[in-house]
Amino acid sequence: MNESPGARREGAGHRALLLPGGLCTDEFYGDVLAQPAVAAAGLEMTAVTLPGFGRTVPPVDLSMENYARLMGDVAAAESCDVVVGHSMGANVAIEMAALGVFAGPLVLLSPTFSKADEAAFLGVLDRVGRVPALGPLAWTVMLGTMPRMMRKEMLKGNVPADRARVLADDLGNNDPAFCRRVVRHYYDYLDRHPALAPRLRDSGVRAWVVRGDHDEIGLTDEERRLLEAAPRITLVTVPDAGHMVLVEQPARVVEVIVEATRAVRD
Repeated sequence: MNESPGARREGAGHRALLLPGGLCTDEFYGDVLAQPAVAAAGLEMTAVTLPGFGRTVPPVDLSMENYARLMGDVAAAESCDVVVGHSMGANVAIEMAALGVFAGPLVLLSPTFSKADEAAFLGVLDRVGRVPALGPLAWTVMLGTMPRMMRKEMLKGNVPADRARVLADDLGNNDPAFCRRVVRHYYDYLDRHPALAPRLRDSGVRAWVVRGDHDEIGLTDEERRLLEAAPRITLVTVPDAGHMVLVEQPARVVEVIVEATRAVRD
């Protein structure tokens, strides 16, 4: 568990729970935690790894609903009044609101609102992963090659080479069998809830949906119209950022988190 410097000091204002994306650990929020604006705003942050990723101990129930309940418990235990989620972590945050286990503001970094929005390669990997014998091999190969691919993408996003290497290696440190199972559960979740934009709107929480201007995750015109029309949802487009906006533009992400804290009822 990573915490912002000076966490739990007397007189601190709000605490944000930071949920990383699939295959990622709390290490991916290191650049956000290090921003001077965090301390300047009197904001405390706690970044956690979703159980199972980074070779942590996975829960028995890998459903998105169970992850939402688990993170609701963490938010309560850590006295967090804002939840920030990236990618799969953002979808866990949406489900926390939809299930009513968290009612505070959300900052959603590149969430997926429908199966069609997801990266094409992940859908292919999920389908191949369901094939006996071939599935485990596919995930083993993918985890062997993905760090190199992600390092190249992060370098394109002006992430320093040393930092890109650390994050890419962290991404590769996952159990292929676990990843295969959790992605299967994730796609089952997208089948159960094929339209997540109205699910977020109907939860009634205040939410900021943050996307890089060249995000690889899609957003349909219908989803955009619904989100723009929802009075409690704010769309934020971050220039010069893709799916890894929290690493490529951490200062802008912190600005949005600080803005979200103003929506918390004192």
